[in-house]
Amino acid sequence: MPRTRKAVVLLSGGLDSATALYWARAKGYDARGLLFDYGQRHDRELRSAMALCQRLHIDFELVRFSLPWRGSSLLDPSRPLPHPRTRAAIGTRIPSTYVPGRNAIFLAFGASYAEAEGCGAVVIGANALDYSGYPDCRPDFIRAMARAVTLGTKAGREGRPVRILAPLLKLTKSQIITMGLRLGVPYELTWSCYRGGPVPCGRCDSCRLRAAGFARAGLADPAMQRI
Repeated sequence: MPRTRKAVVLLSGGLDSATALYWARAKGYDARGLLFDYGQRHDRELRSAMALCQRLHIDFELVRFSLPWRGSSLLDPSRPLPHPRTRAAIGTRIPSTYVPGRNAIFLAFGASYAEAEGCGAVVIGANALDYSGYPDCRPDFIRAMARAVTLGTKAGREGRPVRILAPLLKLTKSQIITMGLRLGVPYELTWSCYRGGPVPCGRCDSCRLRAAGFARAGLADPAMQRI
């Protein structure tokens, strides 16, 4: 298969990355998932990511690493998660759930995997509109990483750059959900809650953004219907 039709999808198991995976498939890419166990507070999203790969019968790689310096309430259980914020307040400042350099690390792994396997693209579900305010989900960062990958890889220097694709970057959450449903994303398999546990908390930033997206799309969240 031509290298340009193979893609690595960074897959967390959340709503956005699941939609990015199904987008890549709809665009004709031979997609494979890249999952990360980096010491996060819970593995509930990872189980969702694996379930999505199994649903599509695609291969995936699980990379395990740790960030001993932590620096985030998603990595350090002794640090409280942010107090519940109103929807209007989300995105106005960078919250404690920000993991320093996370998407730079994930994209570096993705580019390495893609180059080694002859894939033409790395797909990331980053979103710069309905998001928590993370600096590594913004267009200028994605552009800079794409440039770095081209300059820092053999494939890029030989004129066969691995592309960084962020198809959801400028979409609202409701637009992402509408797209995903059109593509057949099984949102009942996805998990967005920062707290983990048997059911979503409904109060963290991620839960609130997800709930607002489904509400604006005029739809019920199938993941919540299981509760």
